[in-house]
Amino acid sequence: MAGTVAALVLPWAAAGASAQPTAATHRIVILIDSDDDAIMRHAISYAVNLTHAYAERHDLAEIEVVANGAGIKLLRGDTSPLRQPLEALHSALPHLVLSMCASSRRIAEQKEGHSIPLIDGARLVPFGIARVIDLEEAGWSYVHG
Repeated sequence: MAGTVAALVLPWAAAGASAQPTAATHRIVILIDSDDDAIMRHAISYAVNLTHAYAERHDLAEIEVVANGAGIKLLRGDTSPLRQPLEALHSALPHLVLSMCASSRRIAEQKEGHSIPLIDGARLVPFGIARVIDLEEAGWSYVHG
């Protein structure tokens, strides 16, 4: 699937990078709070489709995917069913941020008794839900995965 993601994203990413200066920047936060693989795949589709839609208008899409609660499975280096596609997507889309809730990670580490690694390109935020609210208050559009 990693090759598929790159093949879908790269033409639009390249077009957006070489196009006229952007008319607008769209900022979108996508919350993933479920460990359901289908819901996690939707987050990838949303990011790709939003990038395509705005690149066609020569606009820029800044997207942050926030994994919270059970949704941290998406960004776990040890259990993510989408690790490779997400790493490819993150590489192809420079305006994509992957954030994991540090509080949810700590809870999972306590339950499981071991450290939880993040996929390449992901980062920790103190509280995932607070990150979503901070972004919304800063004018970002909210999408639930």
